[in-house]
Amino acid sequence: MIKIAPSILSADFANLERDIQAASSADYLHVDVMDGAFVPNITIGVPVVQSIRKCTDMFLDVHLMIEKPVRYIEAFAKAGADLLSVHLEADHPTRIAESLKTMGECGVKKAVALRPITKAEAVLPYIDQLDLVLVMTVEPGFGGQAFMEGQLETIRQVRAIIDKYNPACELEVDGGISPQTAPLATKAGANVLVAGSAVYGAADIPGAIQALRSV
Repeated sequence: MIKIAPSILSADFANLERDIQAASSADYLHVDVMDGAFVPNITIGVPVVQSIRKCTDMFLDVHLMIEKPVRYIEAFAKAGADLLSVHLEADHPTRIAESLKTMGECGVKKAVALRPITKAEAVLPYIDQLDLVLVMTVEPGFGGQAFMEGQLETIRQVRAIIDKYNPACELEVDGGISPQTAPLATKAGANVLVAGSAVYGAADIPGAIQALRSV
């Protein structure tokens, strides 16, 4: 089954609780945390995740686009994240491993994320312990970008790695997902689709979620 994770990056931050509730029929809620260093944008931090947790029981899929994420794993777990994804490019491999270890100790699901410059095989040292791999189909940092079709091969390669080493692991795709691009991502092997503009730019948010789920 295809799961949909609306990205609140495209929501109205002045009416965030309203927009979260409007997307409550989705499977996950995708929360983009950006630090202005790993990516050239600053979004939200621990206090906002705490506030989100108070207003919804949705599964919080928290995507850490931050440098040296191990520093904040425990804080985001305590804030209410259900899953944390860290970018493989954001720290030394030993520190990425430490991040995943801390996630396990905190009882949150573990994920790694790949930006377009990163090859699929970069997940191999971690794959046996992951709950999800996130493949970016845009350069991380800003919403509303066009889907990079060149990333379909990376999705296919990650799917092959998952099927071989950890079939229970989910494969999430984030960036430029729409009714037109969603079938490309799912055909390549994705089973979780992050969608920002395609959900929050729609007049009928539940209808947009269902349309993506039905691709």
